[in-house]
Amino acid sequence: MRPPACCRKFAAALALLLVTTVPGHAQMPAGPPSVGVVRVQQTAITETSEFVGRIQSIDRVALTARVTAFMDQRLFTEGSEVQQGDLLYRLERAPFEAAVQQQEAAVADASARLANANIQLARAQSLLNTPAGQRSVVDDSTANQRSQAAQLLSAQAQLQVAQINLAYTEIKAPVSGKISRTNITVGNVVSPSSGPLAVIVSQDPMYVSFPVASRVLTDLQKRYADKGGMSAVVVKLRLPNNAVYSQQGKIDYTEPTVSTTTDTVLLRARIANPALHPAENGQPVERALLDGAFVTVSVEGIQPVMAMGIPRKSVLSDQQGDYVYVVGEDKKVELRRVQLGQSTPITAVIASGLKEGELVVVDGIQRARPGIEVNPGPASPPPNAPPVSGAASNAPAAGAPASAPATAPAPSKPSSDASASASTSGAATSGAPTSGASPAASTSASGPSPSGQASTAAGK
Repeated sequence: MRPPACCRKFAAALALLLVTTVPGHAQMPAGPPSVGVVRVQQTAITETSEFVGRIQSIDRVALTARVTAFMDQRLFTEGSEVQQGDLLYRLERAPFEAAVQQQEAAVADASARLANANIQLARAQSLLNTPAGQRSVVDDSTANQRSQAAQLLSAQAQLQVAQINLAYTEIKAPVSGKISRTNITVGNVVSPSSGPLAVIVSQDPMYVSFPVASRVLTDLQKRYADKGGMSAVVVKLRLPNNAVYSQQGKIDYTEPTVSTTTDTVLLRARIANPALHPAENGQPVERALLDGAFVTVSVEGIQPVMAMGIPRKSVLSDQQGDYVYVVGEDKKVELRRVQLGQSTPITAVIASGLKEGELVVVDGIQRARPGIEVNPGPASPPPNAPPVSGAASNAPAAGAPASAPATAPAPSKPSSDASASASTSGAATSGAPTSGASPAASTSASGPSPSGQASTAAGK
């Protein structure tokens, strides 16, 4: 006898309920969230300060015509490098050559007149002691002789001026460097009032000038006072394309006055600017540094100093300052306020707030909350990070499982808790500065509010 239809439906529903509920009872509860940590240790840090600077050529000359004449020839390639003494322009020479010949003739005439005056003076002096001699004749001859001598000197000076003007018809390079385009073409009349014909800027070496706040300059001088002063620092450049320049420079000048408008002091460094490729005939020489370009100037100490350092991305910030997450011996997270020292874009130097040997959360910061228990493990090394001498070891603290995975599946939560966790995680992620950020930008990066995180953790 078949059971009623209602019994069959009840049995099927009971079987379906058993199938769907049994795996739920068999699921194991998830453990504490996994985070990556590093141990605070003494690290070799190269003290670096960055400023915005401008490249300046050591020599900059504007070529100007010094006589009025027609331009006959231009003897250089625009944009090429010229050497000191190279002939660049040739002006019309004929009128100036004629002027030289005219003054040479004037000198010859003045020389002849002076010779005749000398003879007349000698004759008058020889007749002075005879009845035919007169004192007035001697006086007149002496005055005439001196006048002719003066006329000769004037003619010689006029000849020298004519020769100088003739030499001005050939415009030569006063310094070596790269020459600009010509402003006036062949066939035009040029004069001292025509303005620059072209500009030559020297190429190697170059200056880099950068303003430094007077307070920062005082700190730099104090920092390197026992290491040789400002002459003991190394100047490095980062080009506009963010590439690091291969040459290093030295500071050779400090402005003796402070700007009254910006409260800064101008510093200047001298740095080499060699050619990137061998020079070829007729081809412009390419160099990395260009006159007038903006660069980022890094002032670094010669010898690194030992300081407690942690990865920059582990430092978060809020309105109260900088802080990190520390994992204690009981594997519970603690929020710790820190004071940063002279840091780099990759390493944050801790001036106060941490002790050597403590564990700081680096990976999985979004899963860390003050007071919760975590599963610490070694942090993953940053991608493409340059090795740092004496860097702190990434080994976990004693008692932490060395084989613990870097991440672990988060425990299942109701939908409302999941949305709260996601929003808090995004805030924490935005608080970690990137490794490529500048020190100032990294230090001031905004992070999640510690009070908000604490309340979220308590709610969970």
